[in-house]
Amino acid sequence: MRRIPSQQDETEANTWSDQAKVVEADVEQSAPPGPNPADFPDGGLEAWLVVFGGWCALFCTFGLVNCVGVFVEYYVNGPLASYGASTVTWITSVQAALMTGGNVIFGRLFDNYGPRWLLLGGTVVYIFGLMMTSLSTEYYQIILSQGIVSSLGSSAVFNASMSCVMGWFFRRRAAALGVLVSGASLGGVVLPIMMTRLIARVGFPWTMRILAFMFLAMLAVSCLTVKSRLLPRPTPVRFADYYRPLTEPTMAFVVAAGFFSFLGIFLPFNYLIIQAQQAGMSPTLVPYLLPILNAASIPGRILPGILGDKVGRFNLMILISFISGAATLVLWIPGSGSTGAIIAYGAIYGFSSGGYVSLAPAVLGQISDIREIGTRLGITFIFNSVGALVGSPVGGAIVAARHAGAGNNGNDYLGLQLFCGAVMLVGTAFFAIARYTQQGFKIVKV
Repeated sequence: MRRIPSQQDETEANTWSDQAKVVEADVEQSAPPGPNPADFPDGGLEAWLVVFGGWCALFCTFGLVNCVGVFVEYYVNGPLASYGASTVTWITSVQAALMTGGNVIFGRLFDNYGPRWLLLGGTVVYIFGLMMTSLSTEYYQIILSQGIVSSLGSSAVFNASMSCVMGWFFRRRAAALGVLVSGASLGGVVLPIMMTRLIARVGFPWTMRILAFMFLAMLAVSCLTVKSRLLPRPTPVRFADYYRPLTEPTMAFVVAAGFFSFLGIFLPFNYLIIQAQQAGMSPTLVPYLLPILNAASIPGRILPGILGDKVGRFNLMILISFISGAATLVLWIPGSGSTGAIIAYGAIYGFSSGGYVSLAPAVLGQISDIREIGTRLGITFIFNSVGALVGSPVGGAIVAARHAGAGNNGNDYLGLQLFCGAVMLVGTAFFAIARYTQQGFKIVKV
């Protein structure tokens, strides 16, 4: 296939207007305003080094968020035993919310100044927060150190890594993002097992310190390899930059889809372990539930990205979101008392939720000017963070209410499971509407 030659070097990509869009021959749908798609390297050593550095960053940041079940189990059975599960999950909810919601600030900083100081500053703050978590024993201390400080640092690192990778790829963007976010999945496999064993051997404080030192080494690699292809464009902060994208129907529906999806997406990560314990699963098997879920999400984050570039990112996002919600309703609920069904659900949900994580930024990038990607990611993630913030506590409150009531047939988690599946399906519906605003019901690549 012959590429349209770039007219400028790779650091100052050629901009193009809506009236004169230049696309490669195999790009079926029009791209948003911004740099010429032909200027994106879509591969090469430099681009893949950026992906590798971002992979290390997501292993350390989102990989730890994928371990929320380990934290909840430790806190509920340890230093915070006097608090209910719904109260304890506020810690991990704040952690997830600030990590995603912080992008509304860090995204704009990325657009204006590039990734360097976000990576360096974020690394320092993140490691400091983890070290302070190792010293924390009271609820407010854990909220401050793990829920707020470490999350803000990880948010800066996460945003810089994600935004940089999107600037190096166009046609293969979903595939590259899939490889990038697989780092979080592998972190979700390795870290829960590592934490469980270390807590038993050296205690929670030294477990957190060991993680912090390991993350420091990996994030040093990220700081050396992650860089932006496009020159930053410092511009004044204007409120219009934050509400203008929401006036675009497709963008608004994508944001709504993200909000409802994030209401439910972390619930299995938070509660699958506790629900399995109540169901009588073997104590030797329970610690491996999160690793199983996250192991399944590794191919779930890579394969849908590759396939999405070929058949349409919106098309595949609708399918993958539907699988997440449907599996919760038709497998987790009826299989709540079965070890085999719980494991099967963990694997299926891990694959589908992994696909969601890899496709979500690719879907957003498809409808965005890459020069504004940091800001638009921030807008999307601030709504996602609200969903992440309230989802787990709401789920915990539902569990507590059902436990206090009568006639639950031994399953305190039915209400939570129904809530999780329902909000994921609502998110699917909004993704379908977003697709409709672009191509209607036509069976085409979107």
